[in-house]
Amino acid sequence: MTAILPFSHARSDRWRRQAQRLRRSESGMALVEFAMVLPFLMIMATSALELTNYAITVKRVGELGVMVSDNASRMGAQSAINNKPISEAEINDVFIGADLQASGLNLAANSRIILSSLQLNSDGGQTIKWQRCFGSVAYSSAYGAQGTGATGTAFEGMGPTGKQLKAAAGTAVMFVEIRYRYKRLMPLFWLPLSDITETSAFNVRDSRDLTTVYNTENVTASTCSA
Repeated sequence: MTAILPFSHARSDRWRRQAQRLRRSESGMALVEFAMVLPFLMIMATSALELTNYAITVKRVGELGVMVSDNASRMGAQSAINNKPISEAEINDVFIGADLQASGLNLAANSRIILSSLQLNSDGGQTIKWQRCFGSVAYSSAYGAQGTGATGTAFEGMGPTGKQLKAAAGTAVMFVEIRYRYKRLMPLFWLPLSDITETSAFNVRDSRDLTTVYNTENVTASTCSA
C-alpha cells in the first residue's frame, strides 16, 4: 500500500517567500510609470513642434507681405519723359515671384493675397484705385474693394481704425493683405491656431502713371472676382 505523505512545510515556506519578494519587487515600476506618462510626453512634444512650425509660418507670411508690397512699389516701365506706366503682366509677375519665394506654403491653394493701390481721388480724398488678388482662399479686403472712396472724402485710408495709411498727391501706396490658411502638422491634437493674416505697405518708389493699369501684353488680369 502506498503511503500518503504530508504536505511539505518547506515547499509552503518557499512559495510564501517568493510571493513576498514579488510583492516587494519594484523592477517593473519604472516601465509602468513610463507607460502612464508617455501619452502626456507625446502631447507636449507634438504641441511644441506644432507651435514652432506655426510661428515660423507666421514669420514667413509676414516677410512675403513685405516682399510683395516692396516689389509692387517698384513696378513700371522705365521712361525718360513720362511717368512710369504699370501693366497687368507686371502685377502677375509680382504674384508669381511671391509664390516661388514661398516654397512649400502652396500660396495658390492656401492663401489670398490682395494688392491695392491707395491713391487720391479727384476730390482730394483717399480711394482704392485698383485691386488685384492671388490665391483661392475666400477672403475679401478688410478695408475695402476696388473703387472704394472713388469720390468724396469719407474714406479715410487703409489700415486699422485710427491708424489708416493715406496716399499723398501724385503718388500711391501699395497696400498688401495676406490671408493664409495654416495646415496643421498634427491634426489629431487640438490647438487654438487660427488662419494667419498679415499686412504690409510701401509707397511707390518712382513717378508712376496713376491713371490706369495697362494690358498691352493682353494677359489675364488677376482680378479679385476670379
